[in-house]
Amino acid sequence: MVTSKFDIADYLDSKEMIAEYLNTVLEEGDNADVINAIGHIAKAIGMTKIAEETGLSRPSLYKALSDGAKPQFGTILKILRAIGGQIQINPISS
Repeated sequence: MVTSKFDIADYLDSKEMIAEYLNTVLEEGDNADVINAIGHIAKAIGMTKIAEETGLSRPSLYKALSDGAKPQFGTILKILRAIGGQIQINPISS
């Protein structure tokens, strides 16, 4: 039996899947999980394309989205825009 390594980026093939994935991580994860998820999404879309759209170099993107990274908020916003996302605040229901 041959197995292959699971890569979530292989399944992020539509805007809807990307939004659902990121919203779930935002709801249930911590800072590191969110950065990791954004990295998976960027990989699924293509780091070269994200680099072009953000004006960041590919090495800078990989560094900003690596395990343990603490990218600046402005960097995260640029990447979110490049992956077709936005931040929206909704009131938390009690």
